[in-house]
Amino acid sequence: MMHSTQDFSSQPAPPTLTCGELLVHWLEYYGVETVFGIPGVHTVELYRGLPSTNICHVTPRHEQGAGFMADGYYRASGKVGVCFIITGPGMTNIMTAMAQALADSIPMLVISSVNKVKDTGSGEGHLHELHDQQGMVSKVALTSKTVWQPEALPKVIAEAFSLFNSARPGPVHIQLPIDVITADASHVARPPVSDQDQYAQANTIMSSQMMRPLPNPAQLDLIVEQLKTAKNPVLLYGGGCVDVNGDAQKLAELLDAPTFLTINAKGLLPPGHPLSLGSNQSLAAGRALIGEADVVLAIGTELGETDYDIVFDGGFRINGTLIRIDCDAQQLQRPFRADIAVLADAQMAISGLCQRLDSQTLDHQAAQQVADVKQKMIAAMPASFKGQNALLKLFRDEIKDVIIVGDSTQPVYSGNHGYEALGTRRWFNSATGFGTLGYGLPAAIGAMIGANKPVISLIGDGGIQFTLPELICAAELELPLIVLLWNNQGYGEIRSYMEERGLPLIGVNIKTPSFQPLATGFGAGYRRIQDKQQLLHALQQDLAGQQPMVYEVDETDDFLTDIGLSFSYFS
Repeated sequence: MMHSTQDFSSQPAPPTLTCGELLVHWLEYYGVETVFGIPGVHTVELYRGLPSTNICHVTPRHEQGAGFMADGYYRASGKVGVCFIITGPGMTNIMTAMAQALADSIPMLVISSVNKVKDTGSGEGHLHELHDQQGMVSKVALTSKTVWQPEALPKVIAEAFSLFNSARPGPVHIQLPIDVITADASHVARPPVSDQDQYAQANTIMSSQMMRPLPNPAQLDLIVEQLKTAKNPVLLYGGGCVDVNGDAQKLAELLDAPTFLTINAKGLLPPGHPLSLGSNQSLAAGRALIGEADVVLAIGTELGETDYDIVFDGGFRINGTLIRIDCDAQQLQRPFRADIAVLADAQMAISGLCQRLDSQTLDHQAAQQVADVKQKMIAAMPASFKGQNALLKLFRDEIKDVIIVGDSTQPVYSGNHGYEALGTRRWFNSATGFGTLGYGLPAAIGAMIGANKPVISLIGDGGIQFTLPELICAAELELPLIVLLWNNQGYGEIRSYMEERGLPLIGVNIKTPSFQPLATGFGAGYRRIQDKQQLLHALQQDLAGQQPMVYEVDETDDFLTDIGLSFSYFS
């Protein structure tokens, strides 16, 4: 028998720490608690180090679902959602979710693989190869970076979290060639602390160091002078104020000004507040009030179409002095030019204004003005809105700390006008900004993981078919998620839009599946809701369970009309 004389001693020793292993430790250092991802042959080495961290991994059933989960995770909890995504098709799949997050300023870290260094951009037909993955993804991200060697990893991750904490947030993409993921990183800087308490402390310190710009005191003084001489000011709050403390309400009261909240700012003022006009900037009475204001103070809002011109007729106008406060310098002058533009963090600017106005007495008789405008708004609400908003209010009043996560579906549209949230981060949906379908279910899963609170997913029978497989992810995680399935037999909103314009109803009357066997097959429970008491009893039972529940509601059900009879708006 011949024996091999090959000398194995010259073979390189396996790395004691790969770049992929180092990456997850840096993520933990920056406070990451959850990663959403679907392992693939190009990303499996990212998973090698996860067991040595406290990071939890969630497996969605599609990369778009991973992105929506990360989005909902942040909106409900304020913690950055992270995704592990494979080269090529994984990245094309997640881009819709990234575009929704970019439109709504939602931080999200998408970490992907890319082909080997020597193969990237070669055009030779390697597995999952795209012509220019980074160039493509950069269109739906704040930035897209490639880690070409392990030494660059700590800096690239630091840059990502710096963007999240010091500027207008949005998705960030980091890609690593598959041979860089497995490369030796034992010589690369590691996180300076190791135990979890120190991680949390270090992350707090970093967050305080990476702050959005502070307001210029002279500009705040100028704003106060404008406000003191205003006869009928109006205050506009946007999603950039979502983490502002009680100063948001205090400022409205100090100004004695009618106040509007964008959809992502719901909850800044409590239900029924005498100065709040909700999210009704697009209604005629709301437009008129803003148009007649001599000073409009807009804070943390992009003044975008899906909040201020949802009827899409270009009729929203600001005629008075426009004062804008935003952490994005470019947004300060679009789509409306500001007379006074302040680049600043919303909390610090609002706090500074409150301090300067605290000794002032401003009386604009705004409460009566708001009450009059409210009556006009209520008269303009479609009759169907009452039952839908009554249903949403029932959830709010019966379920402590409930978060309602919506898709683009009829009760979401009506709730955007009529629903009053008890606090911020408790009502959000995909009907704003990018306006995608299929968001409501996976985003609700992410919200429930992030906030550990009761969550209602509000989604239509058409929209749920985009991401229905994510229901089994909720079942796998044993989440008692309530999926309120609004059934109008197809794409009801688009159908109505086509009918109003005399268009042929093509493509909207789609076949609706039987959802009971589908829910059972995905490991969820099912109920056909037709009665208020039945619903209340079901909620009490199911929220204490360990499986998702699908509650199907038909838009024609009589009980919606019945509960709508006692409903009152702005309450």
